Amino acid sequence: MEHGEQKINISQKAILFNEDGQVLTIRRTETAPSRPLHWDLPGGDLNFGEDLCDGIIREIGEETGLEVENLSVLDAISGFDDVGEFWVTICYLARPITTNIVLSFEHDDFKWVEPDEFQNLKASPRNKKFAERFKILRKIKV
Repeated sequence: MEHGEQKINISQKAILFNEDGQVLTIRRTETAPSRPLHWDLPGGDLNFGEDLCDGIIREIGEETGLEVENLSVLDAISGFDDVGEFWVTICYLARPITTNIVLSFEHDDFKWVEPDEFQNLKASPRNKKFAERFKILRKIKV
């Protein structure tokens, strides 16, 4: 049986949190190629040959203008997207060490929210799962 070309895509997301435990969320523009006007987490696709940590630090910088510290893996999931492509998404935790948020052309708004509040926003199921994992982890560490 022929399956055609099978490809694994890799994306990365980051839960950036402040001292109050709030999560940074950024809104995709109206013209975004997927999920327009959805609230998102900073991140994006890993470039071929790119180091994982370098990739997520690059994406955080490109999308928010922030520098981060204490980068660690929170979760990883895999599955098919809306168009049948197979994706692995790695989610990181990081604390911003700069505060001036400068959004890229891909996003038009940002806000700091409680993990529970993120669940009520128009956001992808994977991002809601990552925010829920952060909430659970935060309770364990307190």
